[in-house]
Amino acid sequence: MTATPPAEKPASPLREIVQPFVDLVHAPRALWAVNLLSFLEGFVYFGMVIYLHMYFNQYGGLSDPKAGLMVGLLTWGITISMLFFGGRADAWGLRRTFLTALGIMAAGRGLLAALPYLGLAGGGFGSPFVLAGAGAIVLVMTGYGMCYPAGYAAVRKFTTPATASMGFAMLYAVMNLGGWLPTFMTPVRERWGIRGAYGFYAGVTLLTLVLVAVLLDRRTEAKALAEGAAAAPAREAQPEAAPASAPEGLAARAASWFRNHPLADPKFSYFIFCLIPVQTLFAYNWLLFAPYVSRAYAGTWIGNHFEAASSLNTILVFVLCPIVAGLTSRVKVYTMMILGTAVMASPTFLLALGPTTPGLLAYILLMSVGEAMWQPRFLQYAAEIAPEGRTGAYMGVAQFPWFLTKMIVSFYAGSALAKWCPAGLPGNSGTMWLIFGCVAMLTTVLLIAARGWLGRDFKTQA
Repeated sequence: MTATPPAEKPASPLREIVQPFVDLVHAPRALWAVNLLSFLEGFVYFGMVIYLHMYFNQYGGLSDPKAGLMVGLLTWGITISMLFFGGRADAWGLRRTFLTALGIMAAGRGLLAALPYLGLAGGGFGSPFVLAGAGAIVLVMTGYGMCYPAGYAAVRKFTTPATASMGFAMLYAVMNLGGWLPTFMTPVRERWGIRGAYGFYAGVTLLTLVLVAVLLDRRTEAKALAEGAAAAPAREAQPEAAPASAPEGLAARAASWFRNHPLADPKFSYFIFCLIPVQTLFAYNWLLFAPYVSRAYAGTWIGNHFEAASSLNTILVFVLCPIVAGLTSRVKVYTMMILGTAVMASPTFLLALGPTTPGLLAYILLMSVGEAMWQPRFLQYAAEIAPEGRTGAYMGVAQFPWFLTKMIVSFYAGSALAKWCPAGLPGNSGTMWLIFGCVAMLTTVLLIAARGWLGRDFKTQA
């Protein structure tokens, strides 16, 4: 008679939180170089986005709707850039991709900082200032479209099975930690203006380039890749099957491409597209949150220091991501998506009650909890389902609905701000957030509705 094995003792929540950090300490130096890049780039990117709407208001003479379009050009432009350049890390290698991307972004950010000093300020939407500013934004979004997918590709290649889950969560978390640093940029902005702050951010980008070049040298990269490949699961270590011969003829090749594209899978497409409503909250944070806080809370400390409110989400996500990752490591991705999107969307209705400081802080806190619950898990899922050698490309495809979200929101966010929260005039910002909250909750509804059809295919744990 075979003895019944004893039931496995459940791991304690504390161990679930602490052990991934212990594993990550032993990760290669290359992984820490990538985390440093993510940290500094989070500081620069979030810091510049906070001011971008006001930058074009102040120096370009643009109205809220047109300034919102310029911010949208950056935010949705980054996502479409990923579609075209997300696979550069697969073709060029990680180090070359990082250095090229940082050089391009430094040029674009330096141009944005210089434009107000060149006598081009003002003139409206078609002015030389705005056209040059759009060119600078194109440079930034091109570089970021290479750099962001490469970061997640690096985590996949540089980690072991023991450190992979926390590696993805930590990369997202340190980016958000960097995104909190603009909180302390208020004195710089007050003394030298937004153009001075932009000059500082351009300098930080150049510093990042130098640090990555030193820390992630060719030998370090090669060593980390070899160690990651040696520790990869057996399914990744096996040689890939020989590719099938390409179909002959342009039409046949096009049909084959569409047939094998990830979006050809209706379940995968439904999953990523139903995230659009809740992702509008991310877009609002970048497109209108800073001017909303400065206007709706004008005359208060938080209104004068709008950088603090705009950056609070990022430090909360930094703290919450590893904690939530540890506590929910045994929860399936689909369940986390439902719970996380509900928690993220529901506090929007607190802002619908009107501009109060407790309501604003509660909104930011609860939204951050929801973000930490689902956003890193979605990114990990998208990276890990990619075939070997196509991680960057798959990350780009998974970001396509995010591109649509930012593009669509950029066309109405500025108009909503001008209508319900105009500069120097009384408004009704509660109505704006009520509408935004109802839209965001649609994601949770769609995920629940499709659980029987879609949820059973999500066996991956969070």
